[in-house]
Amino acid sequence: MIEVFLHAFAAALDPMNLVFIALGITLGIVIGVLPGLGSVTAMAVLIPLTFYMSPLAAIAFLVGVNKGGTSGGAIPAILLNSPGSPEAATTAWDGYPMARRGEAFRAMKFALFSSITGDTISDILLVILVVPFAAFALQFGPVEYTAVLLFSFALIAGIAGDSPLKSGMAIFIGIFLATVGLDPVSSTPRLTFGRIELYDGFSLSALAIGALALGSVVMQVSDLATGRAADDFAANQAETKEGRRLSAREFFSYWRTLLRGALTGSLVGMLPGLGVTLASFLSYSAAKRASKTPEAFGKGTPDGIVATESANSAVVGSNLVPTIALGIPGNIAAALLIGALVMHGVVPGPFMLTMHGELIYGLFASMIIANLIHLIIGRAGLSLWVQFARIPRRLILPPVLMFSIFGIYLPTQSLWDVGVMLAFAGLGILFSRAGISVVCTVIGFLLGEMFETSLRQSLQLYQVDGFSVLASPVAAIFLLLAIAVVFRAIWRGRKPQETPA
Repeated sequence: MIEVFLHAFAAALDPMNLVFIALGITLGIVIGVLPGLGSVTAMAVLIPLTFYMSPLAAIAFLVGVNKGGTSGGAIPAILLNSPGSPEAATTAWDGYPMARRGEAFRAMKFALFSSITGDTISDILLVILVVPFAAFALQFGPVEYTAVLLFSFALIAGIAGDSPLKSGMAIFIGIFLATVGLDPVSSTPRLTFGRIELYDGFSLSALAIGALALGSVVMQVSDLATGRAADDFAANQAETKEGRRLSAREFFSYWRTLLRGALTGSLVGMLPGLGVTLASFLSYSAAKRASKTPEAFGKGTPDGIVATESANSAVVGSNLVPTIALGIPGNIAAALLIGALVMHGVVPGPFMLTMHGELIYGLFASMIIANLIHLIIGRAGLSLWVQFARIPRRLILPPVLMFSIFGIYLPTQSLWDVGVMLAFAGLGILFSRAGISVVCTVIGFLLGEMFETSLRQSLQLYQVDGFSVLASPVAAIFLLLAIAVVFRAIWRGRKPQETPA
């Protein structure tokens, strides 16, 4: 085994392989900063270029793009309160308040270091668990997925916003929006109103960027124009040691949150289909519940950034567990990697480690080396990104609006998607003014199709016999946890009202 890893690291340390890893991470960070052009879009566009690379360099390059894009989305979330991707939405909850206090540089350091730490832990778990987890993953069927998603919805509704009822309603709206398009079972049109553009449903990018990024930017522009908010963000970013310093001792004082986030993201990534965004919310809620000062969350505590970014990036490595062990992509990025593997003559599945072991272990080594390269490139880039924080909001927000529109239009060249984005930007503004969590709607939409499919498969499997679900211990545990979380959220919501003034 030691010889295998030595050969793997020797292949990964090839100069051309290192160049492609660095190029992938750089492109991923830059594209991740632009709203609408996330790592998945970048990977889809860049896959044809990998045809001319060696198989190891090609896959390492795409993994680098994914790593950089995942961490890059945190930069606009911190500086503009406009997440570059849905999973960075929870980063904005504490990153943007930190930046408003003049700690933008520190906030981005927390995000970068947490991302790389979580990613490294996930990569190590990938090497250790890729074979034994295959047997466990096969235990999950429609019933188990339904129970896990119900627990996730309950947990998110309990921590997103001040009202669990409003958050639950926002999740329901997201699930409802996910039903637009072709029925996943019968393939009949639903709520399409004769529009061919709706047969594939709403675009996730258009909905997420509209509701999360564009809506936030429009509100900031409106507040500046009407004088409801002062343009003092740039003035707060004074060059002080306190605003820039982040010692290793201070960063690792959050080791519990780091470890919890990395393990949460790794577990979510190992289960196909759950996705990066869910990992960030589960980690954030776990950190908030474990904290001695939960009231500090949402007001600029580093714990929130550490929890989110460590979980986000942990998914990058762990989602390759089902991809390599079973040939089942953990998410869209893993599905694109499968396409690249097939293009290079590698058939994903249980025999991939046996037939292409040299390539796979070379990929493992490349992923670990990529984390070090990511640290160097990401840290060097922070000095550049922080300069944008010193530009007055009235100058930087209009270009962000333009980039949001271009980011949605360019991949598909569809004005329909631009219109959808603008409509959901309006919905995002309306929800924000009403105190309803926009992020919960995006989460509901993101997981809605999977929830509907698994629920309907479960009903068909057990012939609408609800008690049969108890035959699955995993499903029963998650259902009981979901009920407990709901009751706890209701109890905590009523508690302040019962306290005498």
